[in-house]
Amino acid sequence: MAHINAQAAERPDLELQYGLVWNLAELAADFEVLNFAAPLAVVKRKADNKLGSVLFQHWPRYYFAFQEDL
Repeated sequence: MAHINAQAAERPDLELQYGLVWNLAELAADFEVLNFAAPLAVVKRKADNKLGSVLFQHWPRYYFAFQEDL
């Protein structure tokens, strides 16, 4: 968690590194958040009900690096 927040990045930089990036409103549109355990959020993707996790940074608050559970 300290590593992610020590190197907090703006959205374009996160997109280059991780691909899709969500702000809070976008995350709520695409996922149901089930739990937080910084720097991870456990989520269920609304489109297909797949469980997974996303990383997040505190400021600016962005969610990224979705990993589907296998």
